[in-house]
Amino acid sequence: MQHKLNGRVAWVTGGGSGIGLAGALALAKAGAHVVITGRNATTNASALTQLQAAGDAEAMLLDVSDKDAVQSIAQNIISKHGRIDILINSAGMNATQRNLNVLTTDSWDEVVNTNLNGLFYCVHSVLPIMRSQGDGLIINVSSWAGLYASKLTGPAYNATKRAVLALSESINMEECSYGIRATSLLPGEVATPILNKRPVPPTLETQERMVQPVDMGNAILFLAQMPARVCVNELVISPTYNRFYLGGLETPPEKK
Repeated sequence: MQHKLNGRVAWVTGGGSGIGLAGALALAKAGAHVVITGRNATTNASALTQLQAAGDAEAMLLDVSDKDAVQSIAQNIISKHGRIDILINSAGMNATQRNLNVLTTDSWDEVVNTNLNGLFYCVHSVLPIMRSQGDGLIINVSSWAGLYASKLTGPAYNATKRAVLALSESINMEECSYGIRATSLLPGEVATPILNKRPVPPTLETQERMVQPVDMGNAILFLAQMPARVCVNELVISPTYNRFYLGGLETPPEKK
């Protein structure tokens, strides 16, 4: 029996596109009030139009690497709605020049500050309200690269996405007595706009065989609709036609 999300408040970082937007749409259609945050006002506005056609939603500008701004957004949501039931940490990035022979320390810092520090800032900002509620779901979008390090994704992305698994388990170990549970969501190749930033973007035919954003949205909805007594610690999702198994790619790509 699926649990309706009416009355639930969900915060989705990186909610303007890709996996974040797909998850936000699925949650809004299921009755949740969805707050998306992202760094780009134009992307946020476009996403909000789609979300408001699907359900109840709002959008706010946020760079998750700014810890003070993260805290301000969390308090804004709590002031407006009195609660945060679901946090989807989907904001993420990778360096274009990403391998050790070309990766700069500035690029390393940028990836770490978004993919790991920013994710932690968001988790840290919602834990007090979730503790007081005695309930809360945190979905941290990691990557197949979090399990299988890859030259294609590079050391900064590999390291941060592997760290997400450890952080999620730390949440479960320390916060389960408060009714808080965390899932690491680990997708393989997903047909989202970040693919166009690869040195050789996959063809449209290849992308059609990948996991689609709507599939990720359905996975996020599945997690959100599980009863509070259930913690799905990790959920790995990959294309049936998995190019890493078939030798088409050396190792897994980034998720967004």
